[in-house]
Amino acid sequence: MELELRFFATFREVVGQKSIYWRVDDDATVGDVLESLEAEYDGLAGRLIEDGEVKPHVNVLKNGREVVHLEGMATTLDDGDAVSVFPPVAGG
Repeated sequence: MELELRFFATFREVVGQKSIYWRVDDDATVGDVLESLEAEYDGLAGRLIEDGEVKPHVNVLKNGREVVHLEGMATTLDDGDAVSVFPPVAGG
């Protein structure tokens, strides 16, 4: 199946694009996608996953819903889903 992956701020700089289309197995989860991204892009390695979970302060959304409020890394995906990945943000 094919997903649209959307990147923001520093993650967009690492990937070099605002969004990409990514092919995954039919039974793929959010965790599978994040692991693949860390393996594919050196600048993302260690920045998305910590102790088997989405790293604190990183926001990952499936079709606009935060995955920590779904099933976290085990959140299942469907063909055509949009997965948005936001880096930690600081400011005041």
